[in-house]
Amino acid sequence: MASENRCHRLIYPRKLCTFAILTRNLHIEMKHCIKSLITIMALALCLQSSAQTNKWQDIHRVKKGETIFGIAREYNISLQELIDANPDMKQEGYELKKGDWVFVPYAKKKDLNNNTQPSVSQAQAVTTTAQTAPKAVKPNDGVIRVGVMLPLHNNDGDGRRMVEYYRGMLLALNQLDSEGIKTEVQAWNVPIDCDIRTKLLDDGAGRLDVVFGPLYSDMVQPLGDFCKLNNINMVIPFSINGNDVERNEKIFQIYQTPDMLNNKAIAAFMERFPKHHPIFIDCNDPTSDKGVFTSGLRRKLETAGRSYNLTNLRTPQTDFAKAFSADQPNVIVLNSARSPQLNQVFAKLDSLKTTHPGIAISMFGYNEWFMYQRYDLAQFFKYSVYIPTTYYYNAVSDRTEEFEKLYLTAYGEPMDANALPRFAITGYDHTMFFIRGMKEQGSKFNGNGDVSKWKPLQTRLNFKRAGQGGYRNQHFQLVHFKVDQTMEAITY
Repeated sequence: MASENRCHRLIYPRKLCTFAILTRNLHIEMKHCIKSLITIMALALCLQSSAQTNKWQDIHRVKKGETIFGIAREYNISLQELIDANPDMKQEGYELKKGDWVFVPYAKKKDLNNNTQPSVSQAQAVTTTAQTAPKAVKPNDGVIRVGVMLPLHNNDGDGRRMVEYYRGMLLALNQLDSEGIKTEVQAWNVPIDCDIRTKLLDDGAGRLDVVFGPLYSDMVQPLGDFCKLNNINMVIPFSINGNDVERNEKIFQIYQTPDMLNNKAIAAFMERFPKHHPIFIDCNDPTSDKGVFTSGLRRKLETAGRSYNLTNLRTPQTDFAKAFSADQPNVIVLNSARSPQLNQVFAKLDSLKTTHPGIAISMFGYNEWFMYQRYDLAQFFKYSVYIPTTYYYNAVSDRTEEFEKLYLTAYGEPMDANALPRFAITGYDHTMFFIRGMKEQGSKFNGNGDVSKWKPLQTRLNFKRAGQGGYRNQHFQLVHFKVDQTMEAITY
């Protein structure tokens, strides 16, 4: 991968130093003043008994909103020194909480008067970091410095998909360079078992302008804290758990939860089909997860005083036809997104059209149906299919075909044809959106798609502020396969 682009540097995981240190697990809940006094005395005795092996300058009680980065900086020590003094911080899933007690060691002698971040060699143990030194000075040279912190390996599906995403990013950066937008990219391989905090120790991390990542939810908070401290835009490209975006103004979260998308799809249905007759078809699919959507839509229809009919794929054709209206246009909703059930519905509709040629039918589908386009495209047009989605991969678009040829030429292999959306195009679109926006709007960039001139190949973006924190992607659309064999994207 190191040869894929002249301007990127791929950094693989480095081994961490281990130290023999005193371990204390302090979880103290302050209920009474006496208990507080006893606790402090006990800690003092603990420090006294271990004075020959550890030198502590303080026992810090965590206040609301503090981070390990901020605490280390407050005491002028390195992040690694603070972590080494508090082994709990190395445990998977560790979270710093208000009221926790933290051992604060003295800085190592060579660091006491060091006010700048030293260079960090890949071959040596890392003992300093951009988080603990004064904020990194970013060169004012017009270059946008891009970081990528994703699993970039060939060990599993996550790694292979993220490599394709990263390749798409590199193609976008090359295109931007040809337009005079100068960038530098630094990439880190951050697999699922990695402690991302070790990557933040690397020279240059604090000087980034934007970082794309992480992929895994437990890495969001440490990377987010780092980006907030160093004024770095943090783009979370894919699905994560948690709601850090509402607490951190530097986060741009592209992912929207299933609940958010279901609510948007229901609202779009109600707006798009006010005079249609809804019909829900039970597909007898015990593996389906679409019941949340269909039950939510039914409740919304009932609240609005709208009637609807229920039927079943196993219902005899004569009774199946009775669910449809001859006076109103009909709109069908399935409780499954699987291809076999969809094809059975198409067969029943074809039979219905033969016996009732005047019936008007539309279908409201699911994002998964895009995977069936190559087989069912004619049926999508015939039954006026609407698919709620945040993206659309148009395989016959001239721009898409041009990009796929470029990818094949650059990397000697095609994109994964089974992936929707296409990961390389996603990386390309994301990079174009953010780098162009940051170049045009500078510090005022907020991801508002209304002011962006970039026309994506596949993935539209439009961010709105989430609470008092960062920005969450709000883009949502209906892709409509029209009966006249054309298509439209209806944006909400």
